[in-house]
Amino acid sequence: MRLTQSLLSSVGKMTKLYSNLPESYIKRAMEKGKVGWKTPRTVQYQPKEIKKKHYRFTMNRPWTDEFARQNQVSRKKVYVKPIPKWSYFRGDMVEVLVGKDKGKQGTVSQVIEERNWVVVEGLNAHYRLVGKTAQYPGTMIASEAPLLVDDQVALLDPADNKPCTIEWRYNESGERVRVSTRSGRIIPTPTQAEETYDYKTAATYRESERDTKEDDLTIISFKPQLSTFEMDVAESMGIELGPPPSETHWY
Repeated sequence: MRLTQSLLSSVGKMTKLYSNLPESYIKRAMEKGKVGWKTPRTVQYQPKEIKKKHYRFTMNRPWTDEFARQNQVSRKKVYVKPIPKWSYFRGDMVEVLVGKDKGKQGTVSQVIEERNWVVVEGLNAHYRLVGKTAQYPGTMIASEAPLLVDDQVALLDPADNKPCTIEWRYNESGERVRVSTRSGRIIPTPTQAEETYDYKTAATYRESERDTKEDDLTIISFKPQLSTFEMDVAESMGIELGPPPSETHWY
């Protein structure tokens, strides 16, 4: 129970890697929808607020405004089964085990580790009518629904392209790899797993003018001192500070 609650309040590792954003930025973005109640901003009230302890993760990513708006409304609590070792990545070939597309195979296009979801490209889709007005009939678009990795999809064995169970092992080079328990074949990690919002692979990325250079990260720009912020400003402007004012007490 305690482990499930911690999963509901944290962002998955795969989500952080795909976003290519600092963890501190994701945390600040999630704070937008965390306040559940707060006192009015008037003089007769003390500034108090009640924050939500858990988030409801959806298809919208945690750093988006849609995620913040969804978490401003109280929703039914969702329990997520803990998965110690995540084994699904973008680009994996899987087979759907349930629903109208049962038995069909496809490629994983999105991973939502917080809810144990994967989205298979072109499968388990439903159609939605968008853009309908009085003068326009609207457009039907296909929306792919997520599938649980527990019992709704399975990885394919490279030996026979059939569903299989896997386990993590170490190869001769000491790298952790996924191995089919039926045939013993290694299921390689696809190159799409390295894809982020900014680049397809880290090796092919080229720095732009707005990127922070690698040499700039090694420069020590902060030198700790015992002086306060006011003392630093006065020293930089050539102002001589007198003795500190004596303490006053109000009764």
